[in-house]
Amino acid sequence: MKLDGCSALVTGASAGIGREFARQLAGRMRSLILVARREQRLNVLSEELQQQYPNLTVHVRETDLADLAQLKELMSWLDYEKIDVDLLINNAGLGDLGPFATSDSIRNEQMIFVNMVALTSLTRHLLSQMIARKRGGILNVSSSAGFLPIPGFAVYAATKAYVTSFSEALRAELRGTGVSVCVLCPGPVHTEFQEGAKRPGGRVESGPEFIHVLVEQVVRDALAGLEADRPLVIPGIAMKLGMFLVRITPMPILRWASRFSAKP
Repeated sequence: MKLDGCSALVTGASAGIGREFARQLAGRMRSLILVARREQRLNVLSEELQQQYPNLTVHVRETDLADLAQLKELMSWLDYEKIDVDLLINNAGLGDLGPFATSDSIRNEQMIFVNMVALTSLTRHLLSQMIARKRGGILNVSSSAGFLPIPGFAVYAATKAYVTSFSEALRAELRGTGVSVCVLCPGPVHTEFQEGAKRPGGRVESGPEFIHVLVEQVVRDALAGLEADRPLVIPGIAMKLGMFLVRITPMPILRWASRFSAKP
């Protein structure tokens, strides 16, 4: 997919990877639709981008994707304004770090809705237009956590396994339509995500520093992968190697290894 001159919709655009997507795309896009819960942050980002790129059109939509009514309102607004979206970046995501038995049921529902339901619904809503134009791109932000069950991250890892599987299947279905699908599976990245996933009184566990990848590099790799029509992007040499080993390791061995990471 050629990104220049496109219109892109980015969810979770107020911080972290989503904000960086907006910044790196701004100089190449015709228009950006920035979606997130925190409108003030979106407005600050919009002003920043429009100052740098005066010809860029930026739409800001305050939307909580964990709320079905707000998700439907977003999709209705896109239809009413007749905004064509060439590139959909499903970046919004929620996490939760800790044992499932003590997890908050509402948080679990929100995580499942944002990570899976909202992503699927937005993709379905915009896909027909892309197929009709024989042009479009869908970039789903999954996680390396989706490659294996992770004790303490059970629901989050499961939702990301869905995102990766859904993206791969959709890519196969859309072959020859002119619509590209790429799934981004980053490992640890220094953003607000870990702090948001932490429970009250808990601590952030993000792994050794050498496996972290800068958010700028994560986004550069993702956009390059989409333009090259790659099915999957794992930023960082250490994570690429680690996830390769994980994916070829038999599940009985992974189960045995998980005993050492699981905490009572």
